Amino acid sequence: MAIVSRYTIALHILTWLAFWAEKDEFFPSDRIANSVGTSPVFLRRILGQLAKAGLVLVQHGGTGAGWKLARRPEEISLLDVYEAVVQTPLFELHHSQPNPSCIIGNGIQPALQEIYEDSEEALKRRLAQETIKDLVGSSLEHGKR
Repeated sequence: MAIVSRYTIALHILTWLAFWAEKDEFFPSDRIANSVGTSPVFLRRILGQLAKAGLVLVQHGGTGAGWKLARRPEEISLLDVYEAVVQTPLFELHHSQPNPSCIIGNGIQPALQEIYEDSEEALKRRLAQETIKDLVGSSLEHGKR
């Protein structure tokens, strides 16, 4: 699955949990998966990454097992989520070394690296400006349509 897709699913999970946060209870992964439209098994992998980053709490075993937010929705930025689930740079260079004897082959990676780094930094600055609370509000507004 693409990095962007995992990130979108992580945002969906956290937004759903934030919507129900007032109940202050743990929700089973199959209930969350129903909203996301994916399998609970796949969802638990992403929830594991979110737990490792301190964004969700897990309760194991029997009655009351499940997941809930570890912090208030306004304390979780979209950048926090990005950093929790995206392990590789947004843009990658060639997997094989371009021809160093070619003027373009020799210079393309440094040229692209600068553009890619600037682009990813701009994305991170934008994601830092939004929170899960903001996403809940926006989702509710768009969901009415």
